Amino acid sequence: MRISLLPLFLLALPLLEIAGFVIVGSQIGALATVGLVLASTIAGSLLLRHQGFGVMTRVRAEMDAGRDPSHQLAHGAMIVLAAILLIIPGFITDVFAILLLLPPVRDLAWRMLKGRIVLATSFSGSGFRTRPRDKVIDLDDGDYTRADDYNRGPDHNSPWRRLKDD
Repeated sequence: MRISLLPLFLLALPLLEIAGFVIVGSQIGALATVGLVLASTIAGSLLLRHQGFGVMTRVRAEMDAGRDPSHQLAHGAMIVLAAILLIIPGFITDVFAILLLLPPVRDLAWRMLKGRIVLATSFSGSGFRTRPRDKVIDLDDGDYTRADDYNRGPDHNSPWRRLKDD
């Protein structure tokens, strides 16, 4: 039976954060501690806003080049996680966030997690293709009929009839 330490860590984290506040507050003062917490929250929210758009741009560039975007997507997800950890008040979460912002740490985390991720779809070398739209029919007002107009019979000049005959 495998026991996960994650629930224990989630219960202990607030206590550790409070202890961190006490230790840092006793060293630099209460006002400076509150200032650091507010600065990390502002930095995290700015990082989250900036990286949200940046990740999508990099993933789109990888897909346009015909490459697998999973590496860029994973790095982007880790940066977003780092931003969320910066927003959460506390110094321990800030340390984890700063570690996640370092590219070698993200590369290491990606190498460790890559084997555990299962793809729901496959990515081909040609990327995603749009469906062809060569049979577009523009209708005029006279080409459209209501359901109660069906009593007079089919319109042989309708573009819908011509499409079936092609």
